[in-house]
Amino acid sequence: MAETIARVLVPMDFSVHSDRALRYATTLARRFGASVQLLHVVEDPFVTGAWSSEALVPNLPEVLDKLIANADRRLAASKAIAEKQGVRIETSVLTGTPAHTIAKHAKAGGFDLIVMGTHGRTGVSHVFMGSVAERVVRTAPCPVLTVRDTVPKSDAAPATAAATVA
Repeated sequence: MAETIARVLVPMDFSVHSDRALRYATTLARRFGASVQLLHVVEDPFVTGAWSSEALVPNLPEVLDKLIANADRRLAASKAIAEKQGVRIETSVLTGTPAHTIAKHAKAGGFDLIVMGTHGRTGVSHVFMGSVAERVVRTAPCPVLTVRDTVPKSDAAPATAAATVA
């Protein structure tokens, strides 16, 4: 059986790690003639329990709408940059818990590969924060390539256009 890479999913959290993952994904997509979909998952506070019922948040639907609109703008900026590499790019914003939503979307969309950034947390911060990438690796229906930005902050390039559209 010949394994092909025709569809690549790139979950974006708008960090330097996801920017680097996007660069990897576009390089792979160019070589394989694949398309890329950028995905951002907005954590729905009701689904994730991020905001308890005790928290007073007026107009929560408006807050979610603003988060989704902001993610759409930032994905559009990343898309514009990536399309310069000659790759077909789509974007999508979903709500839910990131790891679960990414894996579920990858399965529903028939993606062949997920390329995502990882923050490379270790020790106590890893225990408390967990790792979305680690959970995706364990639950994804396809291979997952994790990419960590290893450039020291002092050597890093100026912020990408995607990061400046906030």
